[in-house]
Amino acid sequence: MNFRAIWAIYKFEMARTKRTIMQSIVSPVISTCLYFVVFGSAIGSRIETVEGVNYGAFIVPGLIMLSLLTQSVTNASFGIYFPKFIGTIYEVLSAPISYMEIVLGYVGAAATKSLMIGVIILFTASFIVPLQISHPLIMALFMVLTAISFALLGFIIGIWADNFEKLQLVPLLVITPLVFLGGSFYSINMLPPVWQTISYFNPVVYLISGFRWSFYEISDVAPLLSLGAVAIFLTVCMSVIAWMFKTGYRLRD
Repeated sequence: MNFRAIWAIYKFEMARTKRTIMQSIVSPVISTCLYFVVFGSAIGSRIETVEGVNYGAFIVPGLIMLSLLTQSVTNASFGIYFPKFIGTIYEVLSAPISYMEIVLGYVGAAATKSLMIGVIILFTASFIVPLQISHPLIMALFMVLTAISFALLGFIIGIWADNFEKLQLVPLLVITPLVFLGGSFYSINMLPPVWQTISYFNPVVYLISGFRWSFYEISDVAPLLSLGAVAIFLTVCMSVIAWMFKTGYRLRD
Protein backbone atom coordinates (compact mmCIF):
# COMPACT_ATOMS: atom_id res chain seq x y z
CA MET A 1 0.00 0.00 0.00
CA ASN A 2 1.48 3.33 -1.09
CA PHE A 3 0.53 5.53 1.85
CA ARG A 4 2.54 8.45 0.51
CA ALA A 5 0.39 8.55 -2.64
CA ILE A 6 -2.81 8.30 -0.61
CA TRP A 7 -1.66 11.12 1.65
CA ALA A 8 -0.68 13.30 -1.34
CA ILE A 9 -4.16 13.02 -2.90
CA TYR A 10 -5.86 13.44 0.47
CA LYS A 11 -3.77 16.48 1.36
CA PHE A 12 -4.42 18.12 -2.02
CA GLU A 13 -8.19 17.69 -1.68
CA MET A 14 -8.22 18.98 1.89
CA ALA A 15 -6.13 21.99 0.83
CA ARG A 16 -8.83 22.83 -1.72
CA THR A 17 -11.33 22.88 1.15
CA LYS A 18 -9.26 25.49 2.98
CA ARG A 19 -9.26 27.70 -0.11
CA THR A 20 -13.06 27.44 -0.43
CA ILE A 21 -14.01 27.20 3.24
CA MET A 22 -17.11 29.40 2.84
CA GLN A 23 -18.52 27.14 0.14
CA SER A 24 -17.26 23.84 1.55
CA ILE A 25 -17.95 24.22 5.28
CA VAL A 26 -19.76 27.42 6.26
CA SER A 27 -22.51 27.38 3.61
CA PRO A 28 -23.73 23.78 4.30
CA VAL A 29 -23.73 24.41 8.05
CA ILE A 30 -25.76 27.62 7.70
CA SER A 31 -28.22 25.93 5.31
CA THR A 32 -28.77 23.04 7.73
CA CYS A 33 -29.21 25.40 10.67
CA LEU A 34 -31.86 27.26 8.67
CA TYR A 35 -33.67 23.95 8.12
CA PHE A 36 -33.48 23.38 11.84
CA VAL A 37 -34.85 26.81 12.71
CA VAL A 38 -37.66 26.70 10.15
CA PHE A 39 -38.83 23.14 10.76
CA GLY A 40 -38.17 23.25 14.49
CA SER A 41 -40.14 26.49 14.92
CA ALA A 42 -42.93 26.02 12.37
CA ILE A 43 -43.68 22.36 12.96
CA GLY A 44 -42.31 22.10 16.48
CA SER A 45 -44.89 24.60 17.69
CA ARG A 46 -47.61 22.18 16.54
CA ILE A 47 -45.90 18.87 17.39
CA GLU A 48 -44.36 18.99 20.84
CA THR A 49 -42.98 15.45 20.92
CA VAL A 50 -42.49 12.46 18.61
CA GLU A 51 -42.35 9.09 20.37
CA GLY A 52 -41.55 10.88 23.60
CA VAL A 53 -38.74 13.04 22.17
CA ASN A 54 -38.89 16.82 21.80
CA TYR A 55 -39.53 17.52 18.11
CA GLY A 56 -36.58 19.91 17.81
CA ALA A 57 -34.27 17.22 19.17
CA PHE A 58 -35.99 14.51 17.10
CA ILE A 59 -35.07 16.11 13.75
CA VAL A 60 -31.38 16.65 14.62
CA PRO A 61 -30.24 13.16 13.48
CA GLY A 62 -32.19 13.58 10.23
CA LEU A 63 -30.61 16.97 9.55
CA ILE A 64 -27.14 15.63 10.22
CA MET A 65 -27.80 12.73 7.84
CA LEU A 66 -29.14 15.15 5.22
CA SER A 67 -25.90 17.09 5.38
CA LEU A 68 -23.68 14.00 5.51
CA LEU A 69 -25.27 12.37 2.48
CA THR A 70 -25.44 15.41 0.24
CA GLN A 71 -21.98 16.74 1.12
CA SER A 72 -20.30 13.33 0.80
CA VAL A 73 -21.76 12.85 -2.67
CA THR A 74 -21.04 16.42 -3.78
CA ASN A 75 -17.46 16.57 -2.49
CA ALA A 76 -16.45 13.18 -3.89
CA SER A 77 -18.11 13.68 -7.28
CA PHE A 78 -16.52 17.10 -7.82
CA GLY A 79 -13.18 15.87 -6.46
CA ILE A 80 -12.79 13.23 -9.20
CA TYR A 81 -14.71 15.04 -11.96
CA PHE A 82 -12.58 18.20 -11.94
CA PRO A 83 -9.31 16.32 -12.71
CA LYS A 84 -11.20 14.65 -15.57
CA PHE A 85 -12.43 18.02 -16.78
CA ILE A 86 -8.97 19.65 -16.88
CA GLY A 87 -7.14 16.48 -17.91
CA THR A 88 -4.93 15.96 -14.87
CA ILE A 89 -6.61 12.61 -14.15
CA TYR A 90 -4.27 11.01 -16.67
CA GLU A 91 -1.28 11.96 -14.53
CA VAL A 92 -2.90 10.18 -11.59
CA LEU A 93 -3.79 7.12 -13.68
CA SER A 94 -0.26 6.88 -15.09
CA ALA A 95 1.34 7.07 -11.64
CA PRO A 96 2.57 3.79 -10.07
CA ILE A 97 -0.40 3.53 -7.69
CA SER A 98 -3.38 1.20 -7.63
CA TYR A 99 -7.00 2.23 -8.11
CA MET A 100 -7.63 1.42 -4.44
CA GLU A 101 -5.05 4.00 -3.38
CA ILE A 102 -6.64 6.59 -5.68
CA VAL A 103 -10.08 5.86 -4.23
CA LEU A 104 -8.80 6.00 -0.65
CA GLY A 105 -7.29 9.44 -1.25
CA TYR A 106 -10.32 11.06 -2.90
CA VAL A 107 -13.02 9.30 -0.88
CA GLY A 108 -11.14 9.78 2.39
CA ALA A 109 -10.96 13.53 1.82
CA ALA A 110 -14.63 13.79 0.82
CA ALA A 111 -15.73 11.76 3.85
CA THR A 112 -13.56 13.88 6.16
CA LYS A 113 -15.15 17.10 4.88
CA SER A 114 -18.70 15.82 5.37
CA LEU A 115 -17.85 14.47 8.84
CA MET A 116 -16.48 17.87 9.82
CA ILE A 117 -19.77 19.46 8.79
CA GLY A 118 -21.78 16.80 10.62
CA VAL A 119 -19.82 17.32 13.85
CA ILE A 120 -20.22 21.11 13.62
CA ILE A 121 -23.99 20.75 13.16
CA LEU A 122 -24.20 18.32 16.09
CA PHE A 123 -22.18 20.68 18.28
CA THR A 124 -24.35 23.66 17.30
CA ALA A 125 -27.61 21.75 17.87
CA SER A 126 -26.50 20.80 21.39
CA PHE A 127 -26.80 24.47 22.39
CA ILE A 128 -30.31 24.82 20.96
CA VAL A 129 -32.17 21.64 21.92
CA PRO A 130 -31.77 19.03 24.68
CA LEU A 131 -29.81 16.32 22.90
CA GLN A 132 -29.32 12.83 24.30
CA ILE A 133 -26.75 10.47 22.78
CA SER A 134 -27.37 7.04 24.25
CA HIS A 135 -24.76 5.20 22.17
CA PRO A 136 -21.96 7.59 21.10
CA LEU A 137 -19.77 4.86 19.57
CA ILE A 138 -22.61 3.55 17.40
CA MET A 139 -23.45 7.13 16.44
CA ALA A 140 -19.86 7.68 15.33
CA LEU A 141 -19.89 4.36 13.45
CA PHE A 142 -23.03 5.32 11.54
CA MET A 143 -21.57 8.72 10.68
CA VAL A 144 -18.30 7.28 9.39
CA LEU A 145 -19.89 4.44 7.40
CA THR A 146 -22.50 6.77 5.89
CA ALA A 147 -19.90 9.37 4.92
CA ILE A 148 -17.65 6.76 3.29
CA SER A 149 -20.51 4.96 1.53
CA PHE A 150 -21.96 8.08 -0.06
CA ALA A 151 -18.53 9.45 -0.86
CA LEU A 152 -18.04 6.24 -2.85
CA LEU A 153 -21.37 6.91 -4.58
CA GLY A 154 -20.20 10.44 -5.33
CA PHE A 155 -16.96 9.05 -6.76
CA ILE A 156 -19.01 6.86 -9.11
CA ILE A 157 -21.11 9.85 -10.16
CA GLY A 158 -17.99 11.92 -10.79
CA ILE A 159 -16.59 9.27 -13.13
CA TRP A 160 -19.94 8.76 -14.86
CA ALA A 161 -20.69 12.46 -15.41
CA ASP A 162 -19.39 14.09 -18.57
CA ASN A 163 -20.64 17.61 -17.80
CA PHE A 164 -21.45 19.75 -14.78
CA GLU A 165 -25.22 19.32 -15.25
CA LYS A 166 -24.97 15.55 -14.79
CA LEU A 167 -22.71 16.13 -11.79
CA GLN A 168 -25.59 17.87 -9.97
CA LEU A 169 -28.36 15.65 -11.32
CA VAL A 170 -28.23 12.78 -8.81
CA PRO A 171 -27.70 14.86 -5.63
CA LEU A 172 -30.53 17.26 -6.50
CA LEU A 173 -33.09 14.90 -8.04
CA VAL A 174 -32.36 11.65 -6.17
CA ILE A 175 -30.41 12.02 -2.92
CA THR A 176 -32.16 15.08 -1.45
CA PRO A 177 -35.74 13.82 -2.12
CA LEU A 178 -34.87 10.41 -0.67
CA VAL A 179 -33.58 12.06 2.50
CA PHE A 180 -36.68 14.25 2.89
CA LEU A 181 -38.91 11.19 2.36
CA GLY A 182 -36.73 8.99 4.56
CA GLY A 183 -38.02 10.11 7.95
CA SER A 184 -35.72 13.09 8.51
CA PHE A 185 -38.51 15.24 9.94
CA TYR A 186 -41.01 12.59 11.01
CA SER A 187 -41.33 8.99 12.14
CA ILE A 188 -42.35 6.39 9.55
CA ASN A 189 -44.82 5.09 12.14
CA MET A 190 -46.81 8.31 11.73
CA LEU A 191 -47.67 7.39 8.12
CA PRO A 192 -50.63 5.27 6.95
CA PRO A 193 -49.80 1.54 6.59
CA VAL A 194 -49.53 1.72 2.78
CA TRP A 195 -47.03 4.57 2.87
CA GLN A 196 -45.08 2.85 5.64
CA THR A 197 -44.59 -0.15 3.36
CA ILE A 198 -43.51 2.07 0.47
CA SER A 199 -41.08 3.95 2.73
CA TYR A 200 -39.22 0.74 3.55
CA PHE A 201 -38.03 0.63 -0.07
CA ASN A 202 -36.21 3.90 0.54
CA PRO A 203 -32.62 3.00 1.56
CA VAL A 204 -32.17 6.30 3.40
CA VAL A 205 -34.84 5.22 5.91
CA TYR A 206 -32.44 2.62 7.28
CA LEU A 207 -29.62 5.13 7.66
CA ILE A 208 -31.68 7.75 9.47
CA SER A 209 -33.48 5.18 11.60
CA GLY A 210 -30.26 3.55 12.82
CA PHE A 211 -28.61 6.91 13.40
CA ARG A 212 -31.60 8.19 15.40
CA TRP A 213 -31.56 5.00 17.49
CA SER A 214 -28.01 5.83 18.61
CA PHE A 215 -29.42 9.05 20.05
CA TYR A 216 -32.78 8.16 21.60
CA GLU A 217 -33.07 4.36 21.25
CA ILE A 218 -36.11 4.78 19.00
CA SER A 219 -36.11 3.56 15.41
CA ASP A 220 -38.38 2.62 12.54
CA VAL A 221 -36.30 -0.46 11.69
CA ALA A 222 -33.94 -2.65 13.73
CA PRO A 223 -30.48 -1.06 14.23
CA LEU A 224 -28.68 -4.20 13.02
CA LEU A 225 -30.74 -4.09 9.84
CA SER A 226 -29.66 -0.48 9.37
CA LEU A 227 -25.99 -1.41 9.75
CA GLY A 228 -26.45 -4.29 7.33
CA ALA A 229 -28.02 -1.96 4.76
CA VAL A 230 -25.04 0.42 5.01
CA ALA A 231 -22.57 -2.46 4.65
CA ILE A 232 -24.35 -3.80 1.56
CA PHE A 233 -24.46 -0.35 -0.03
CA LEU A 234 -20.74 0.18 0.65
CA THR A 235 -19.89 -3.20 -0.89
CA VAL A 236 -21.95 -2.48 -4.01
CA CYS A 237 -20.27 0.90 -4.50
CA MET A 238 -16.80 -0.60 -4.12
CA SER A 239 -17.67 -3.30 -6.67
CA VAL A 240 -18.87 -0.70 -9.18
CA ILE A 241 -15.71 1.39 -8.74
CA ALA A 242 -13.53 -1.69 -9.19
CA TRP A 243 -15.35 -2.43 -12.46
CA MET A 244 -14.93 1.16 -13.64
CA PHE A 245 -11.17 1.11 -13.13
CA LYS A 246 -10.82 -2.38 -14.58
CA THR A 247 -12.67 -1.47 -17.76
CA GLY A 248 -11.50 2.15 -17.90
CA TYR A 249 -15.11 3.34 -18.07
CA ARG A 250 -14.99 7.07 -18.90
CA LEU A 251 -11.43 7.24 -17.60
CA ARG A 252 -9.44 6.33 -20.70
CA ASP A 253 -11.53 8.10 -23.33
